[in-house]
Amino acid sequence: MLKMLYPDDYVRSVYDINFEELYKQGYRGIIFDIDNTLVFHGAPADGRSLELFDELHKLKFNTVLLSNNKDRRVAPFATAVRSLYICNANKPSKTGYNDAMRLMRTKRRTTLVIGDQLFTDIWGGKRAKIRTVLVEPLGPKEDFHIFFKRVLEKIILFFYDRSDYHRREVPIKVGSRRRLRW
Repeated sequence: MLKMLYPDDYVRSVYDINFEELYKQGYRGIIFDIDNTLVFHGAPADGRSLELFDELHKLKFNTVLLSNNKDRRVAPFATAVRSLYICNANKPSKTGYNDAMRLMRTKRRTTLVIGDQLFTDIWGGKRAKIRTVLVEPLGPKEDFHIFFKRVLEKIILFFYDRSDYHRREVPIKVGSRRRLRW
């Protein structure tokens, strides 16, 4: 059961990922979380996120923002970065992930999910059998229930870091593996 919460890859930031290399590997669709993955919690799209999505569009990636937030949070962000979106996704339910792949017209093997939470983004991606990438949360501002989940995530990542679970032949980030410190 614990392995269902292990990410396939983890990196410091979504902005450290070499998306051109992922495209060469055959990936065509990316499912993104928003808050603390692309921008600080509750923040609008900023210059970095706009630049990232411009790069993704030039590379011909399909993207979907998958969020448990309401439309009033997700729609303006999606409009700004020119991405498809699904709000009220009920992550970690695999339904939203499957709907995202349908929207992008991608398959499991050509899709990946990027998010900052093990219990929503990663677990949901695993349930949908999609490659998962965990990023460190951008900011400290979070509700109490998320703070509590972060404590549990630290425990799970302690065991992840000491496991042989790293099965990807081509890791997302080149270089030595490092431990997440939140």
